[in-house]
Amino acid sequence: MPKRAPKHNSMPRQAAVHIPPAAVRQTTAERGYGSRWQRARATFLKRDPLCTECRRRGHVTVATVVDHITPHKGSQALFWDTDNWQPLCKPCHDRKTATEDGGFGNWHAGVNENGSRCK
Repeated sequence: MPKRAPKHNSMPRQAAVHIPPAAVRQTTAERGYGSRWQRARATFLKRDPLCTECRRRGHVTVATVVDHITPHKGSQALFWDTDNWQPLCKPCHDRKTATEDGGFGNWHAGVNENGSRCK
């Protein structure tokens, strides 16, 4: 009886990628975006429902994200300071975040090998 031909694996084996512990992102609740934040966010968007950035450009777009104007970086005082919040639509928020973080998906941008922010 003939043997079956060996199966061709078109995808080469990927080497295991080491992700440093500092790069593993916490859950939204662990980062402070739990139920209290969801309530505060909903109240803020009801009071100010239009995207600040679009409005500045003369467009009318519904805001879906409450953005921290100055990144809070874990500071609870800055996190809950409503003067540091602005309503943005998702595309404007994504653009702002990408500009601040160095690009879409660049979790390591601005982070050294110890997991500390670079200056």
